[in-house]
Amino acid sequence: MSSAPSTSKILVWDVPVRVFHWMLVLSFAGAYLTAESERWRLLHVTLGYTMGGLLAFRVFWGIMGTRYARFSSFVQGPTRVLRYLRSLLSGKPEHHVGHNPAGALAIVVLMLAGVCIVATGWAGYNEIGGEWVSELHEAAANTMLLVVGIHVSGVLVSTVLHRENLVRSMVTGTKQGLTTQGIRYAAWPVAIALLMAVLAFWWLQWQSAPVV
Repeated sequence: MSSAPSTSKILVWDVPVRVFHWMLVLSFAGAYLTAESERWRLLHVTLGYTMGGLLAFRVFWGIMGTRYARFSSFVQGPTRVLRYLRSLLSGKPEHHVGHNPAGALAIVVLMLAGVCIVATGWAGYNEIGGEWVSELHEAAANTMLLVVGIHVSGVLVSTVLHRENLVRSMVTGTKQGLTTQGIRYAAWPVAIALLMAVLAFWWLQWQSAPVV
């Protein structure tokens, strides 16, 4: 009888994916909390533009990035999503080294909502489109918040059912798997360039802030 292949810690999430993920969390949370304050308007706008830049980068990295960062590796059709959800309900969830189909769907919806938020925020800030733009901006932000809540709940459920800490894996980049399933390139230079670009933009916004 042949024994099952042994697993070990492997690198799944490259550094740019992790930097993007946590910077997007920070930008959306900060922008949402400052949405109603005139005092923090510049911060709100800055974080909104940051979201736009991060999403543009993620589209690029979803095409040119490492194995599990690419859209082709995790974007699934509705049949795969339903099959995965049924496996969760049965108590025998399908295991995916990268994003599972339900998580992938949440990511796509979050990105689309983010694009809508940034576009309507830019239009409203430049007084284009009227009141309906502001209402759409608010609706998109609330939709994104709802999807974030569902996504976080799904992560917690998957963490329990799969018995692997998915939050920690988005910090360390590692998960349990076969050595052949891991990626070899963490892409540190790309991550550093992304982080430096964000910090440079924040510095420029700070320099252009009006003196109170």
